Amino acid sequence: MPAVDGGPADVVPTGRRLGLVLGGGGVAGVAWHTGVLCGLADAGVDVTVADLVVGTSAGATVAAQVAGGRAPDDLFRRQVDPTTLSTELMPRLPMAELWELMAPIYTEATDDADRRRRLGALALSVDTVDESVRRRVIEARLEGLDWVGDRLRVVVVEATSGDRRVLDVSSGVDLVDAVTASCAVPGVWPPVTIDGSRYIDGGVWSVANVDLAVGCDRVLVLAPLVDPTVQQGIAGLGDAVRVELVAPDESSMAAFGVDVLDPASREPSARAGRAQGGDVARQVATLLDG
Repeated sequence: MPAVDGGPADVVPTGRRLGLVLGGGGVAGVAWHTGVLCGLADAGVDVTVADLVVGTSAGATVAAQVAGGRAPDDLFRRQVDPTTLSTELMPRLPMAELWELMAPIYTEATDDADRRRRLGALALSVDTVDESVRRRVIEARLEGLDWVGDRLRVVVVEATSGDRRVLDVSSGVDLVDAVTASCAVPGVWPPVTIDGSRYIDGGVWSVANVDLAVGCDRVLVLAPLVDPTVQQGIAGLGDAVRVELVAPDESSMAAFGVDVLDPASREPSARAGRAQGGDVARQVATLLDG
Protein backbone atom coordinates (compact mmCIF):
# COMPACT_ATOMS: atom_id res chain seq x y z
CA MET A 1 0.00 0.00 0.00
CA PRO A 2 1.55 3.37 -0.95
CA ALA A 3 2.30 5.69 1.91
CA VAL A 4 0.12 8.61 2.91
CA ASP A 5 3.01 10.44 4.55
CA GLY A 6 3.68 7.49 6.76
CA GLY A 7 7.31 8.59 6.93
CA PRO A 8 9.82 8.01 4.15
CA ALA A 9 11.21 4.89 5.80
CA ASP A 10 7.87 3.27 5.05
CA VAL A 11 8.18 3.82 1.31
CA VAL A 12 11.88 3.63 0.46
CA PRO A 13 13.84 0.46 1.25
CA THR A 14 17.16 0.92 2.98
CA GLY A 15 20.40 -0.23 1.42
CA ARG A 16 20.12 1.65 -1.87
CA ARG A 17 23.38 3.16 -3.01
CA LEU A 18 22.49 6.14 -5.22
CA GLY A 19 19.34 8.24 -5.12
CA LEU A 20 18.35 10.69 -7.87
CA VAL A 21 15.84 13.33 -6.77
CA LEU A 22 14.19 15.50 -9.45
CA GLY A 23 12.16 18.51 -8.32
CA GLY A 24 9.40 20.68 -9.72
CA GLY A 25 9.70 23.60 -12.11
CA GLY A 26 7.11 23.56 -14.89
CA VAL A 27 7.89 22.78 -18.52
CA ALA A 28 11.08 24.79 -18.15
CA GLY A 29 12.03 22.45 -15.32
CA VAL A 30 11.38 19.36 -17.43
CA ALA A 31 13.64 20.76 -20.14
CA TRP A 32 16.34 21.83 -17.67
CA HIS A 33 16.37 18.38 -16.05
CA THR A 34 16.88 16.70 -19.41
CA GLY A 35 19.59 19.19 -20.32
CA VAL A 36 21.50 18.64 -17.09
CA LEU A 37 21.27 14.86 -17.45
CA CYS A 38 22.48 15.12 -21.04
CA GLY A 39 25.34 17.45 -20.09
CA LEU A 40 26.43 15.02 -17.41
CA ALA A 41 26.26 12.14 -19.90
CA ASP A 42 28.33 14.16 -22.38
CA ALA A 43 31.05 14.20 -19.73
CA GLY A 44 30.77 10.47 -19.11
CA VAL A 45 28.74 10.82 -15.91
CA ASP A 46 25.62 8.64 -16.01
CA VAL A 47 23.25 9.25 -13.10
CA THR A 48 20.31 7.52 -14.76
CA VAL A 49 21.59 4.25 -13.24
CA ALA A 50 20.43 5.46 -9.80
CA ASP A 51 18.94 2.80 -7.54
CA LEU A 52 16.11 5.15 -6.54
CA VAL A 53 14.51 7.90 -8.63
CA VAL A 54 12.15 10.33 -6.88
CA GLY A 55 10.08 12.66 -9.05
CA THR A 56 7.96 15.63 -8.03
CA SER A 57 5.87 17.65 -10.49
CA ALA A 58 8.13 18.42 -13.49
CA GLY A 59 10.62 16.00 -11.98
CA ALA A 60 8.01 13.24 -12.08
CA THR A 61 7.94 13.43 -15.87
CA VAL A 62 11.71 13.07 -16.17
CA ALA A 63 11.90 10.50 -13.36
CA ALA A 64 9.40 8.31 -15.22
CA GLN A 65 11.36 8.72 -18.46
CA VAL A 66 14.66 7.87 -16.76
CA ALA A 67 13.22 4.88 -14.92
CA GLY A 68 11.70 3.73 -18.20
CA GLY A 69 15.11 3.60 -19.84
CA ARG A 70 15.02 6.72 -22.02
CA ALA A 71 18.53 7.94 -22.83
CA PRO A 72 19.45 11.53 -21.88
CA ASP A 73 20.34 12.49 -25.46
CA ASP A 74 16.94 11.27 -26.65
CA LEU A 75 15.19 13.26 -23.92
CA PHE A 76 17.21 16.34 -24.83
CA ARG A 77 16.36 16.01 -28.51
CA ARG A 78 12.67 15.89 -27.59
CA GLN A 79 13.05 19.32 -26.01
CA VAL A 80 14.90 21.09 -28.82
CA ASP A 81 14.02 19.36 -32.10
CA PRO A 82 10.78 20.79 -33.56
CA THR A 83 10.03 17.44 -35.20
CA THR A 84 9.97 15.61 -31.85
CA LEU A 85 8.41 18.22 -29.56
CA SER A 86 5.29 16.94 -27.85
CA THR A 87 2.29 19.24 -27.67
CA GLU A 88 2.06 21.31 -24.49
CA LEU A 89 -0.83 23.48 -23.35
CA MET A 90 -0.42 27.15 -22.57
CA PRO A 91 -2.10 27.80 -19.21
CA ARG A 92 -5.20 29.97 -19.31
CA LEU A 93 -3.97 31.77 -16.21
CA PRO A 94 -0.81 33.88 -16.60
CA MET A 95 1.85 33.30 -13.97
CA ALA A 96 1.37 36.76 -12.48
CA GLU A 97 -2.35 36.13 -11.93
CA LEU A 98 -1.62 32.70 -10.47
CA TRP A 99 0.70 34.23 -7.88
CA GLU A 100 -2.04 36.75 -7.01
CA LEU A 101 -4.39 33.85 -6.30
CA MET A 102 -1.83 31.98 -4.24
CA ALA A 103 -0.33 34.87 -2.27
CA PRO A 104 -3.16 35.10 0.32
CA ILE A 105 -2.91 31.35 0.91
CA TYR A 106 0.74 31.63 1.88
CA THR A 107 0.21 34.70 4.06
CA GLU A 108 -3.00 33.60 5.78
CA ALA A 109 -2.40 29.86 6.29
CA THR A 110 -1.93 28.95 9.95
CA ASP A 111 0.56 26.15 9.19
CA ASP A 112 1.81 23.92 6.40
CA ALA A 113 -1.16 21.57 6.63
CA ASP A 114 -3.60 24.48 6.38
CA ARG A 115 -1.64 25.85 3.40
CA ARG A 116 -1.86 22.52 1.59
CA ARG A 117 -5.60 22.24 2.18
CA ARG A 118 -6.13 25.80 0.94
CA LEU A 119 -4.12 25.08 -2.20
CA GLY A 120 -6.18 21.94 -2.70
CA ALA A 121 -9.40 23.94 -2.35
CA LEU A 122 -8.09 26.40 -4.93
CA ALA A 123 -7.28 23.56 -7.30
CA LEU A 124 -10.77 22.11 -6.91
CA SER A 125 -12.49 25.46 -7.45
CA VAL A 126 -10.73 26.85 -10.53
CA ASP A 127 -12.08 25.99 -13.97
CA THR A 128 -9.16 24.77 -16.08
CA VAL A 129 -9.10 22.20 -18.86
CA ASP A 130 -10.76 18.81 -18.68
CA GLU A 131 -8.80 16.08 -16.93
CA SER A 132 -8.68 14.00 -20.11
CA VAL A 133 -7.18 16.89 -22.10
CA ARG A 134 -4.38 17.40 -19.61
CA ARG A 135 -3.79 13.65 -19.34
CA ARG A 136 -3.13 13.43 -23.08
CA VAL A 137 -0.31 15.96 -22.70
CA ILE A 138 1.44 13.82 -20.09
CA GLU A 139 0.73 10.65 -22.07
CA ALA A 140 2.56 12.20 -25.03
CA ARG A 141 5.53 13.08 -22.80
CA LEU A 142 5.79 9.49 -21.58
CA GLU A 143 4.95 7.91 -24.96
CA GLY A 144 4.04 4.36 -23.94
CA LEU A 145 6.16 4.12 -20.80
CA ASP A 146 4.97 2.12 -17.82
CA TRP A 147 6.34 1.28 -14.40
CA VAL A 148 9.62 -0.62 -14.77
CA GLY A 149 11.09 -2.28 -11.69
CA ASP A 150 10.69 -0.78 -8.26
CA ARG A 151 13.04 2.21 -8.24
CA LEU A 152 10.59 4.99 -9.27
CA ARG A 153 8.64 7.11 -6.77
CA VAL A 154 6.09 9.72 -7.89
CA VAL A 155 4.80 12.23 -5.33
CA VAL A 156 1.21 13.51 -5.29
CA VAL A 157 -0.96 15.32 -2.73
CA GLU A 158 -4.59 14.58 -1.92
CA ALA A 159 -6.47 17.79 -2.64
CA THR A 160 -8.90 17.80 0.28
CA SER A 161 -6.74 16.53 3.12
CA GLY A 162 -3.39 17.84 1.92
CA ASP A 163 -1.82 14.46 2.67
CA ARG A 164 1.16 13.26 0.69
CA ARG A 165 0.94 10.00 -1.22
CA VAL A 166 3.98 8.32 -2.73
CA LEU A 167 3.15 6.18 -5.75
CA ASP A 168 5.25 3.30 -7.05
CA VAL A 169 4.86 0.12 -9.05
CA SER A 170 2.96 -1.51 -6.20
CA SER A 171 0.33 1.25 -6.03
CA GLY A 172 -1.88 -0.11 -8.80
CA VAL A 173 -2.05 3.38 -10.33
CA ASP A 174 -1.47 3.93 -14.04
CA LEU A 175 1.88 5.69 -14.55
CA VAL A 176 0.36 8.40 -16.75
CA ASP A 177 -2.24 9.15 -14.07
CA ALA A 178 0.44 9.28 -11.39
CA VAL A 179 2.62 11.72 -13.33
CA THR A 180 -0.37 13.82 -14.43
CA ALA A 181 -1.39 14.20 -10.79
CA SER A 182 2.13 15.07 -9.68
CA CYS A 183 2.18 17.81 -12.33
CA ALA A 184 -1.29 19.21 -11.49
CA VAL A 185 -0.33 22.74 -10.46
CA PRO A 186 -3.19 24.20 -8.37
CA GLY A 187 -5.16 26.80 -10.28
CA VAL A 188 -3.50 25.86 -13.55
CA TRP A 189 -4.27 22.19 -14.23
CA PRO A 190 -7.16 20.06 -12.98
CA PRO A 191 -6.79 17.70 -10.02
CA VAL A 192 -6.51 14.08 -11.13
CA THR A 193 -8.91 11.38 -10.02
CA ILE A 194 -7.17 8.31 -8.58
CA ASP A 195 -8.99 5.64 -6.59
CA GLY A 196 -11.97 7.95 -6.16
CA SER A 197 -9.94 10.85 -4.72
CA ARG A 198 -8.59 14.00 -6.36
CA TYR A 199 -4.84 14.59 -6.36
CA ILE A 200 -2.68 17.62 -7.09
CA ASP A 201 0.94 18.61 -7.61
CA GLY A 202 3.45 16.84 -5.36
CA GLY A 203 5.24 20.16 -5.01
CA VAL A 204 2.43 21.32 -2.73
CA TRP A 205 4.06 19.14 -0.07
CA SER A 206 7.66 19.91 -1.00
CA VAL A 207 9.26 21.20 -4.17
CA ALA A 208 11.50 18.12 -4.35
CA ASN A 209 10.58 15.75 -1.49
CA VAL A 210 14.24 15.03 -0.82
CA ASP A 211 13.39 13.17 2.38
CA LEU A 212 12.17 10.23 0.30
CA ALA A 213 15.77 9.41 -0.56
CA VAL A 214 16.31 8.09 2.96
CA GLY A 215 18.27 4.84 2.90
CA CYS A 216 20.58 5.96 0.07
CA ASP A 217 24.30 6.41 0.69
CA ARG A 218 24.61 9.16 -1.90
CA VAL A 219 21.95 11.48 -3.27
CA LEU A 220 21.96 13.79 -6.28
CA VAL A 221 19.26 16.45 -6.11
CA LEU A 222 18.35 18.38 -9.27
CA ALA A 223 16.06 21.23 -8.24
CA PRO A 224 14.82 23.72 -10.85
CA LEU A 225 13.16 25.57 -7.97
CA VAL A 226 14.65 25.70 -4.48
CA ASP A 227 12.77 26.54 -1.29
CA PRO A 228 13.50 25.84 2.40
CA THR A 229 12.04 22.32 2.14
CA VAL A 230 14.96 21.30 -0.08
CA GLN A 231 17.59 22.11 2.54
CA GLN A 232 15.38 20.69 5.28
CA GLY A 233 15.07 17.45 3.33
CA ILE A 234 18.82 17.26 2.79
CA ALA A 235 19.50 17.88 6.48
CA GLY A 236 16.97 15.20 7.40
CA LEU A 237 18.91 12.54 5.49
CA GLY A 238 21.66 12.74 8.09
CA ASP A 239 25.34 13.62 8.12
CA ALA A 240 26.39 10.17 6.90
CA VAL A 241 24.66 10.66 3.53
CA ARG A 242 26.61 12.45 0.81
CA VAL A 243 24.38 14.87 -1.08
CA GLU A 244 25.04 17.02 -4.13
CA LEU A 245 22.46 19.72 -4.88
CA VAL A 246 22.34 21.19 -8.38
CA ALA A 247 20.11 24.24 -8.80
CA PRO A 248 19.85 26.45 -11.88
CA ASP A 249 22.81 28.75 -12.46
CA GLU A 250 22.43 32.29 -13.73
CA SER A 251 22.21 31.24 -17.37
CA SER A 252 19.60 28.59 -16.63
CA MET A 253 17.49 31.03 -14.61
CA ALA A 254 17.60 33.47 -17.52
CA ALA A 255 16.53 30.69 -19.89
CA PHE A 256 13.49 29.91 -17.71
CA GLY A 257 12.15 33.40 -18.38
CA VAL A 258 9.24 34.89 -16.46
CA ASP A 259 6.92 31.89 -16.80
CA VAL A 260 8.22 28.34 -16.25
CA LEU A 261 4.90 26.99 -17.57
CA ASP A 262 5.32 28.62 -20.99
CA PRO A 263 6.18 25.94 -23.60
CA ALA A 264 8.46 28.48 -25.30
CA SER A 265 10.88 28.07 -22.39
CA ARG A 266 11.69 24.48 -23.33
CA GLU A 267 14.52 24.84 -25.83
CA PRO A 268 16.48 27.60 -24.03
CA SER A 269 16.08 25.79 -20.70
CA ALA A 270 17.26 22.49 -22.15
CA ARG A 271 20.32 24.07 -23.75
CA ALA A 272 21.22 26.02 -20.62
CA GLY A 273 20.77 22.87 -18.56
CA ARG A 274 23.06 20.91 -20.86
CA ALA A 275 25.78 23.52 -20.49
CA GLN A 276 25.33 23.50 -16.72
CA GLY A 277 25.45 19.71 -16.64
CA GLY A 278 28.87 19.85 -18.21
CA ASP A 279 29.97 22.47 -15.69
CA VAL A 280 28.96 20.39 -12.66
CA ALA A 281 30.04 17.03 -14.07
CA ARG A 282 33.25 16.83 -12.05
CA GLN A 283 31.53 17.39 -8.70
CA VAL A 284 28.78 14.92 -9.56
CA ALA A 285 31.39 12.36 -10.63
CA THR A 286 33.04 12.81 -7.23
CA LEU A 287 29.71 12.04 -5.59
CA LEU A 288 29.30 8.86 -7.64
CA ASP A 289 32.83 7.68 -7.03
CA GLY A 290 32.67 8.19 -3.28
